[in-house]
Amino acid sequence: MQSKHFPYLQWLRPRGVRSVRLTTGLVLFTYVGTHLLNHSLGNISLAWLERDLLVQKFIWQGWLGTAVLYSALVTHFFLGLWALYERRSVHWTPGEVAQLVLGLCIPPLLANHVVNTRVALAEFGLNKGYAQLLYSLWIDSPFFGRVQLVLLVVAWLHGCYGIWFWLRLKPWFGAWRSVLLSVAVLLPVLALLGFLQGGREVIALAQNPAWRAAATRPTIIGTGLQNLWLAELRNDFLLFDGGAVLLVLAARLARTVRERRVGRLCVLYPDGRKVIAPLGFSVLEVSRMAGIAHASSCGGRARCTLCRVRVLSDAPLPAPAEAEQHVLERLGADPQTVRLACQLRPTHDLSVWPLVPPAASTAFLQRSQRDVMPQERFAAFMFVDMRDSTRIAATQLPFDSIFVVSRFLSAVSSAVVQAGGLPNQFLGDAVLAIFGLSSEPSTACRQALGAVPLVAANIDGLNAALEQQLQTKIRFGIGLHCGRAVMGEIGFREHVTFTAIGDPLNVASRLEQLTKEIGCEAIVSEQVFQHAGVSAEGLPELAARLRGRDDVVPVRVLPKAAQMPRA
Repeated sequence: MQSKHFPYLQWLRPRGVRSVRLTTGLVLFTYVGTHLLNHSLGNISLAWLERDLLVQKFIWQGWLGTAVLYSALVTHFFLGLWALYERRSVHWTPGEVAQLVLGLCIPPLLANHVVNTRVALAEFGLNKGYAQLLYSLWIDSPFFGRVQLVLLVVAWLHGCYGIWFWLRLKPWFGAWRSVLLSVAVLLPVLALLGFLQGGREVIALAQNPAWRAAATRPTIIGTGLQNLWLAELRNDFLLFDGGAVLLVLAARLARTVRERRVGRLCVLYPDGRKVIAPLGFSVLEVSRMAGIAHASSCGGRARCTLCRVRVLSDAPLPAPAEAEQHVLERLGADPQTVRLACQLRPTHDLSVWPLVPPAASTAFLQRSQRDVMPQERFAAFMFVDMRDSTRIAATQLPFDSIFVVSRFLSAVSSAVVQAGGLPNQFLGDAVLAIFGLSSEPSTACRQALGAVPLVAANIDGLNAALEQQLQTKIRFGIGLHCGRAVMGEIGFREHVTFTAIGDPLNVASRLEQLTKEIGCEAIVSEQVFQHAGVSAEGLPELAARLRGRDDVVPVRVLPKAAQMPRA
């Protein structure tokens, strides 16, 4: 059975250390999420907290849940230390720094909670409920109550960063980003409010001596000797955690000293620059160390493929690891000539040629949030062209002409974006905009109609700003049509762009050209008004005969684009 016939089986394929860290992180993130949900029930009552705690214990305190949880916790802890040791580049993004710092803060913050709950249960049979925990955190040891609050926030943020790094390259992430962000913010807020409400209820109950005596009896919260033993165990773990981090930092320092003594290698770039780097650095880390722009979006996780390079080397290259090998197989690349710069750690001098322009990183993140595979869909298409640009250029210096055209394109594009569209192509002094990449046909057409007066308003503002420089007003023409077209990426190798091909674009282009003949600012097809559900009454009608078409296209003419009916 080949996995290519069953794509979902690829999820089961191991991808190395990073996949193990991701899997264990997802287990822990699920545990933290259920914990926060449980805390949120404190907004109802302490009884609801205790009731859901039984469900939590059934899931996570059974032999299977315990084995999965603590295996994930221990594995994730040591893999996090390994990641700290392995990562060489000092050019970390703010998100990577935040994830690292938050992750290092979790073990010391978690130590007291684990020892006084799970270890106390396993060692002494102390089965504490929310009443005992809230009593301890709010009345008996308020310092550890604050530690617990910080732990909830830190653990959740660390997990959210990990989820973001994992999902941000997925095609569907853009559509779900707002929903996921809302959940990421709402859940810890509800949990903290529930923790607060539960604490208030326990403080009120603790005023009753009988309730306090029953809730804090030694068979539940432990004897003095038992709690002393647990405190010593917690302190021992804190020493172990601090020692482990210091050991990793010492190992990094020792590695740096050893590499400086053992040897270095030279990486030659296409522009002739030679960078001398210690053995063990990846090509991407060498680029970052030398300040050479190098495309990359996944943080060196072998996911985005943007950092790939063509390699020239007299010596054989190190064999790719499984994660890189999987990517190279998908690309159909020879591992002796094309490699991922984030994964290749050369042992000899070599020359590299980055295959993706450095500026592609941001563009890739934007493209990855929409489906770039060619497919047919409905959209509204708008062509906007600058009139008399040749005459204006003749009266300006070359750089001034570029400035004027750039300001025009910016004015049109900002109006398109404000209305909900995408400026897709810039053809000299013209813009092609697409509406409806992620919306219904009616919404797409309403957005396109709404963009017309916005374009007019922005051009009016531009004319006011450039009045002294140009001594004339910038004029424009707009053609707007809708229909089904094929959209996706086209191009050659790394020189690709997302665009649309089809008859609706040709019609929109012809309508824009027709505005020159008629002497108006905008021509919009009847089809756009019909799909938008907007009345075009009062606008001049025209049966347009367009070049290359036998049939006529019913359109509406707008002498002034600002006269567009409200969508």
